[in-house]
Amino acid sequence: MSKQSRRREALVYHAKPTPGKIKVVPTKKYASQRDLSLAYSPGVAEPCLEIEKDKNNVYKYTTKGNLVAVISNGTAVLGLGNIGPEASKPVMEGKGLLFKIFADIDVFDIEIDTENIEEFIATVKNIAPTFGGINLEDIKAPEAFEIERRLKEELDIPVMHDDQHGTAIISAAALINALELAEKKIDEVKIVISGAGAAAISCSRLYQACGAVRENMVMLDSKGVIRQDRENLTKEKAEFATHRKIDTLEEAMVDADVFIGLSTANIVSPEMLKSMSANPIVFAMSNPDPEIAYDLAIDTRDDIIMATGRSDHPNQVNNVLGFPFIFRGALDVRATKINEEMKMAAVRALAELAKEPVPEQVNIAYGETRLTFGTDYIIPKPFDPRLIAQVPPAVAKAAMESGVAKQPITDWQKYEDELLERSGSDNKIVRLLLNRAKTNPKRVVYAEADHLDVLKAAQIAYDEGIAFPILLGRRDTIEKLKEDIEFDADVPIIDPKADEEEVRKNKYAKVYWEQRKRKGVTLYSAEKIMRERNYFAAMMVNEGDADAMISGYSRSYPSVVKPMLELIGLAPGSTRVATTNVMMTQRGPMFLSDTSININPSASDLTKIAQMTAGVVKMFGMEPVMAMISYSNFGSSKNQTATKVGEAVAYLHKRHPNLLVDGELQTDFALNSEMLQDIFPFSKLAGKKVNTLIFPNLESANITYKLLKELNKADSIGPIMMGMRKPVHILQLDASVDEIVNMTAIAVIDAQQKEKRELELKAGITK
Repeated sequence: MSKQSRRREALVYHAKPTPGKIKVVPTKKYASQRDLSLAYSPGVAEPCLEIEKDKNNVYKYTTKGNLVAVISNGTAVLGLGNIGPEASKPVMEGKGLLFKIFADIDVFDIEIDTENIEEFIATVKNIAPTFGGINLEDIKAPEAFEIERRLKEELDIPVMHDDQHGTAIISAAALINALELAEKKIDEVKIVISGAGAAAISCSRLYQACGAVRENMVMLDSKGVIRQDRENLTKEKAEFATHRKIDTLEEAMVDADVFIGLSTANIVSPEMLKSMSANPIVFAMSNPDPEIAYDLAIDTRDDIIMATGRSDHPNQVNNVLGFPFIFRGALDVRATKINEEMKMAAVRALAELAKEPVPEQVNIAYGETRLTFGTDYIIPKPFDPRLIAQVPPAVAKAAMESGVAKQPITDWQKYEDELLERSGSDNKIVRLLLNRAKTNPKRVVYAEADHLDVLKAAQIAYDEGIAFPILLGRRDTIEKLKEDIEFDADVPIIDPKADEEEVRKNKYAKVYWEQRKRKGVTLYSAEKIMRERNYFAAMMVNEGDADAMISGYSRSYPSVVKPMLELIGLAPGSTRVATTNVMMTQRGPMFLSDTSININPSASDLTKIAQMTAGVVKMFGMEPVMAMISYSNFGSSKNQTATKVGEAVAYLHKRHPNLLVDGELQTDFALNSEMLQDIFPFSKLAGKKVNTLIFPNLESANITYKLLKELNKADSIGPIMMGMRKPVHILQLDASVDEIVNMTAIAVIDAQQKEKRELELKAGITK
């Protein structure tokens, strides 16, 4: 994507459809006059009086306990520098978004128009009663040190400057594990720190808390090595001034064991790496470009253990591994501060998590067969769903043990369950999906690329590395649209009706005729039908000229599915084609089947639909918990519509006892585990969180998913085709750009899986 195109996309993202990235939503009912009288006057007076009696009641009756202020004056924003409070607001809103999606913490972002330390501190202190915690952000050093120190001393709620401590905590966890792999002791290693800002100082202090020796550390700023004989050093720089008579980074790197980069790009040369000790540890964390390029570093030293700040390389030092979960733990015990014990607890929790077996969901997301603790995996991945259940409890326990917790936790299992429920960890599924597609992008043919939204989706898929688009449609229209949206990548454009495609059309027509000549198809009619884009695109996939296909944006589902069934056919072992939709709900992803193909499936059909859907759920890295839906519960109706569901369940219980499925069940019982436990405790689903619904007919499934989509604004991925021999997927009419992008990722993952399965079959591997 061109710089101009990226700029425009970023501006549109922030401006449309509503300016900004976060908003306030009610958490109580407000439909009736009674509701409003409780929410405001006169009912609101009662909690006010209770809080007046005891200020701690503010946590009981208001949002204070789950509300964090993200506060900045805009003096050190990202790589932009001192851009002022207004210009920093998009960053602070972004921080609020991360707090919410990773740890379900609400945020008000506050931008303060002052660079005066006393004014800044006074402002924060004056508004502190509103909040359960304060996250300081993007404040320049050395002022940031004094501001945080004073606020921690003078407030009784957690205060943390994430720019300092976030990077320190994550990198310290990585350093502990890297040293273990390198078989080195932290109190013996020589450490070089390039950078002397807030993050570098905080990292150095935390490494000392982990056991590093100050005399073994050399810190550099823009002027070179910070030496004890240098004049006009700040208090923080003087703390790490070295007695060694060296001046340059090149000198400092000789025999060093560890390099910590928090400075600027491309300042470390291969020669410097070669001068380091055996098994060097290099954390080049400058963003977006590290102090030395990852590929160059690993080509230079095959014994290197390396981390960067980038997501496209192993061992990403990403602050999102820390701050949401640290504040979560601190808020949940009403900690009065975030102290060193709590930070160290987070370090240990992250370091230990990297050594535990990795969930299949994470392996799938990162396209790995099996992530294991080693040089390419020394810290957890940002999408690891275990973070929410591991880091906050460690922080909370440390707060309790160090005496800063006002509301201790007594039932840790209940707390862990609450964290998993609160986080909606499965809702990271879209990011996991896109990330997995990027690990091995495939050629995807878009049969309707002369429609703007389809072309936009293809552009995003290309720019994000999800797929290699092949654009079908009128060439002049596609080229004009590409120019309009600044899609300047050189990707194939094919017009099936154009004369230049005559050779390929004739080839495809002959193959099609051979397949269907005994079903009334003549060679002439085959040549004519290959001018239709859906037949042409399906034949491209069939003949290996594309890996997957996307269509359906502008045409009815039946008219698009017909060529797929005629040309592609069923996968080996499949006797039925069906579809499932993934609905992104508040309780997590829900898989709904069959939403598009089978009008009135039999009991036998339902068993096949359930089995195929279970496979798709597993493809997403989740364990299927399936309810077979009806209007009755466990035989309460003898109507054939209900009994066929019971028959399907009985078959699945007998032939697939390990599949967690039950029914027939009414939808409310399926989704309300407590109600199911109370009334039907014998059910295999009792006490379980159902994530898959199999419907008795097409109309109930299709109506349900569209109701969810429109009434609850639930995002939908699908319909995902199941049972096809090749990766072909059909959009719903007038799908959004995001839906098309998500379906592209599905098509790519489908192609990845089918390719893997084909290789396994050739190698004689069966499952």
